[in-house]
Amino acid sequence: MAQQVSLLHPEAGAGSEIDINVPLAHRIRPKSLAEVAGQHELTRTDSWFAAMMAEGRCISCIFWGPPGVGKTTLATMMADAAGIPFRQLSAVSAGKAEVQQVVKQAKAEGQTWLLFLDEIHRFNKAQQDVLLPYIEDGTLVLVGATTENPSFSLNNALLSRCRMIVLNALEAADIASILQRAVAYLQQQSSEFAVDADALNWLAEGSDGDARYAINALNALFESDRSKSWDKKAVQAQSLRRAARYDRDGDAHYDLISALHKSVRDSDADGAIYWLARMLEAGEQPLYIARRLIRMATEDIGLADPKALNITLDAHRMFEILGSPEGEQGLFEAAIYLALAPKSNAAYMAEKSARKLARETQHTDVPKHLKNGPTKLMKELGHGAGYQYAHNAVDGVVNQQHLPDGVHGQFYQPVERGFERTLKERIDWLNERRGEKR
Repeated sequence: MAQQVSLLHPEAGAGSEIDINVPLAHRIRPKSLAEVAGQHELTRTDSWFAAMMAEGRCISCIFWGPPGVGKTTLATMMADAAGIPFRQLSAVSAGKAEVQQVVKQAKAEGQTWLLFLDEIHRFNKAQQDVLLPYIEDGTLVLVGATTENPSFSLNNALLSRCRMIVLNALEAADIASILQRAVAYLQQQSSEFAVDADALNWLAEGSDGDARYAINALNALFESDRSKSWDKKAVQAQSLRRAARYDRDGDAHYDLISALHKSVRDSDADGAIYWLARMLEAGEQPLYIARRLIRMATEDIGLADPKALNITLDAHRMFEILGSPEGEQGLFEAAIYLALAPKSNAAYMAEKSARKLARETQHTDVPKHLKNGPTKLMKELGHGAGYQYAHNAVDGVVNQQHLPDGVHGQFYQPVERGFERTLKERIDWLNERRGEKR
């Protein structure tokens, strides 16, 4: 059996006891909104959330945000404010049976329970549907927590019954204040333990907005030497900075590549360089970035600068030859070039409109004069009849039909930027010459 040790919470009353085996983050968990660091839109006294808590109400909601930002803490406070039982499950290990057990207990007691379902995005559609009737009849107040985009992972029926609450990563200053409170708590066990301000700030800045990670790092120092006064140098020697929050299949992945793409599109070379560096430092595969740069060259620059595509293909090939880290320099050169190149999505839009019309007119036939006529039979059927061979024209221009009968479209509309200005002049000249040959 775990040894029970009397450990006072900084704000707890005399006689409060907490199991020393309980994680430090839980032991110093705030007891009121005023003690919560960050999430000021929820915790300030004039917020709707604070008003709801003051009235002793709670609602079904989804907390969406990165790890260690207070999702469990806020859910616990909701239950306390409403005076209802709190039960926590993790969707990683729990399923329908565990949910039904909570429902059974709630119904047996004849009161609403708050079910905090961590990692709710792990529940499949059938498991999510089990929750619906109990939210509807008031058996459960559901508070889900997720680090994944709920619009992708949760079904509409569940989303419509829950309020979406977005929680942001904590600022370093917020985490530093939490660590100060944690140090004060740990000093109740060992008055000789101390961590100076520079060291706390270093831990806070290296936690990537995750308070739980920072608290665990602080606790590791305490367990390492409870009588030591830690300075920044000693902490750096003992601790590792948290790896960047990055999941190649998660929101951070798509948010960063979106930021890179939009910086290129907006001709901001510094922004492009920064987001490219962020992705590489987070561990993104360089070849994935190279492929996206190739896409940007065709989608956002196109024929305004035909060289852009070659630059990105060369960057891709450079990385294949050199690998990391030398080959990554080519990615930065390509990103800078793309950002500063003249922009046009005319070729991209031409593709989209042509594909749309092609889908709608699949049934139409190729005009006979454009058909292939290599055999005698084909020629007898009129294939190629009347075709005008452009090279026989003095100026290389002919005026003949190139779309099916009844099909009309002007897909490519170049802009007055970069090389496309030259292409537009060429199109205008061609149209003028064809008009003269009607």
